[in-house]
Amino acid sequence: MNKNRNKSEFQLSAITSAIALTLTFSFSGVALANTTDPHLDTETIQVLGQSYRNTATKTSLEPEETPQGVTVIDGEVLEQRGVKSLNQALRYAPGVVTETKGGAVTMYDTFAIRGFGVQQSYYDGLILQYLNGWNLQPQIDPIALQQVEIFKGPSSVLYGSMPPGGMVNMIAKTPQQEAATNLGLAAGSRNLIEASIDTTGQFGDSGLNYRLVALARKQDGQVDNTEEERYVIAPSVDWQVNDKTLINFNLYYQNDPAMGMNSSLPSSGMITSNTNGTTSASTFAGDNNWSAFEREFLMLGYKINHDLSDNWSFLQNVRYTDADLMQENTYHIASNFDESTGVLGRNIYSTEEESTGFVIDNQLSGYVYTGDIEHNLLFGLDYQKLDGESSYKEYSTSNASFYAFNIFSPNNDMLDRNSLTESYNAKDDISVEQLGVYFQNQMRWEKAVLIAGGRYDSYESNSKYVDDYSTSDTKADHEQFSYRLGALYEFDNGVAPFASYATSFEPATGVNADGEAYKPEVGEQIEVGLKYQSDDQTKNASVSIFHIVKSDALMANPDDLWGPELQLGEVTSQGLEVQAQFLLNDSWDVNASYTYIDMEITQDSEGGLEGTTPIYVPEHSANLWSTYQFYQGVLAGTRVGTGVRYVGEMQMDAANTDKVPSYTLVDLSVGYDLKGVSESFNGASVNLVANNLFNTEYYTCYDSANCWYGAEQTVELNFNFQY
Repeated sequence: MNKNRNKSEFQLSAITSAIALTLTFSFSGVALANTTDPHLDTETIQVLGQSYRNTATKTSLEPEETPQGVTVIDGEVLEQRGVKSLNQALRYAPGVVTETKGGAVTMYDTFAIRGFGVQQSYYDGLILQYLNGWNLQPQIDPIALQQVEIFKGPSSVLYGSMPPGGMVNMIAKTPQQEAATNLGLAAGSRNLIEASIDTTGQFGDSGLNYRLVALARKQDGQVDNTEEERYVIAPSVDWQVNDKTLINFNLYYQNDPAMGMNSSLPSSGMITSNTNGTTSASTFAGDNNWSAFEREFLMLGYKINHDLSDNWSFLQNVRYTDADLMQENTYHIASNFDESTGVLGRNIYSTEEESTGFVIDNQLSGYVYTGDIEHNLLFGLDYQKLDGESSYKEYSTSNASFYAFNIFSPNNDMLDRNSLTESYNAKDDISVEQLGVYFQNQMRWEKAVLIAGGRYDSYESNSKYVDDYSTSDTKADHEQFSYRLGALYEFDNGVAPFASYATSFEPATGVNADGEAYKPEVGEQIEVGLKYQSDDQTKNASVSIFHIVKSDALMANPDDLWGPELQLGEVTSQGLEVQAQFLLNDSWDVNASYTYIDMEITQDSEGGLEGTTPIYVPEHSANLWSTYQFYQGVLAGTRVGTGVRYVGEMQMDAANTDKVPSYTLVDLSVGYDLKGVSESFNGASVNLVANNLFNTEYYTCYDSANCWYGAEQTVELNFNFQY
């Protein structure tokens, strides 16, 4: 992997040792300080930090005041559903298609919002930087999350480069003053074993609060002969310097020694019938002697929140990231597969990737009044820089039987590592730099809320690709202005109609087949809708109608997957989103959503795709989750949650030659408070989670040669003890 790996491991070992000492003192502090009611501790641990800013406005204002679609998933829901990734966390979010690479490829969070793929997510308001064109990107484990926020539609006005469908921001758990600790153990399908700790409290009587989250997990992969293994440690400290200044120091370290597999299967024998046989969700198209996927990353950051006056505050959010990844894998293309025999010709390759990144966001926010109008002003300046490299190699083997691999009778031990000969070698040096300046005014006049904002971005990237034959420099140099306008009116009955217009911007690196530099991808959305919240906050709902147009969109050439991408003229996505959450009574709550999307390539001057629908876009999708809590009787302390998710059929490839079938999945979560057995078990609970309860088989596809099985049925039993 990283050529500085030994040095990196030494540094991380030292950090880990220091954190272990901190944990020892933390336990001591908790044991001495925990004299409060345990139920109060449970509430306290859920409080968002003082430096929290919601995704929609980058302010502490409520998302309900934003005239665009917003979905928030809190940490309690994530825990009850037993999610292991951001992909799984988004399964019940309206307008989102998750796990577009199936259930076995878990090292990426691959999803689309309102029909547009999302390549980069945010963690605590800062981008998780991605090594352009490769595989390396941090992936946050849900154990560290307080909640997940999905902002629908363009968000470039606050965040810079972003697809027009929307974005996801994961909010980290923060230190709390009241002492509380949660210990977790889990076991389940595919030999799952997991242990975690989440502890928080105050260091003595000081102005320092701590939080430490740690996790160890190991599980067999869904595909034969693969494993998934992860270790996370995430300490943070809040230092209340004085009444006006809070500084948060945070660290997140994750080591993934095994991340399953990263390969696909042909649709033949999976979705379409083949006389030679069928594949299954456990079929592995790789080779056990050349199958590795390892990732390690460290993120160090701080946040300073300073109140300049009663009305004005300043927030600075900073993060440094050091990451590396190594994989040994195989791949195939359509021409490698002989449908008449089932023989799949595989190509052997490896990558070693590393990157360092720096991100900073400075925000000045405050309140100003002009007559009866309240202005919530936001001024911001953010900057990011990424430097990285990837070493890519391909190999050939003298073992001819390796190239005669048959997917219907797979032999995954056909490769002799000693028989490999390097056939291709390339190195890609990548640098990215982006500077953004933005402004926003969210105005309130009586019951009306108006929002206006603008942003200027300067983006530069460079890729120097050197292989056995040539050297090429690929650059992007873009300057772009993005903006949004919106209005919302709050009636006394809780209904709030809204309308907005927003634009987006995405850099485009590279050149087309004629050697001309790509233009930046730009988008615009018009959205109108209604939001509703009852006075007692037991019911809330929203409905949105949106129309998105993305211009100069990049798409892989269906006739040449390895050649330059096609830059299409225009892609249009329009549709309807409905979501509702309501308490039927003190025991029963229901969450439901429905999404309709009509997406089409409306202009295409070079690819011949005009009139087609992109992949990963179901016309209809719907979700329902219902939870019932028993407070009395023999079942007192029991919680039963059941979910149903439906995803309509999607196109199998860019040319729309076939379709991927629709599917309906059922999930179950049953919890029990062990205090009902005995007072001595106060604070202890068990939770049984069954995903894809009926083990329904479903699929996703990039094209007919590259398809994936969805996640199989999994059952997990976890035990939690809070004190």
